[in-house]
Amino acid sequence: MPNLGVSGIILLVIVALLLFGPNKLPELGRAAGRTLREFKNGARDLMDDEKPQDKKKADAVEVQSDERTNTKRLPD
Repeated sequence: MPNLGVSGIILLVIVALLLFGPNKLPELGRAAGRTLREFKNGARDLMDDEKPQDKKKADAVEVQSDERTNTKRLPD
């Protein structure tokens, strides 16, 4: 995608205003925001589905490291 710069963005805003009108643009922005939020949540859910296996491994490593540090503690 080419770099639009400030003048390109201004041109896109003007074209959008002409096509959809000032009353319809906020509605379109909200719809785009909802769509993006749902996409992010779906992607996050997919990533979370993979993490429980990794989390179990990380917990096991953490328990092992805790056991090692407990043996090296100085007496009170």
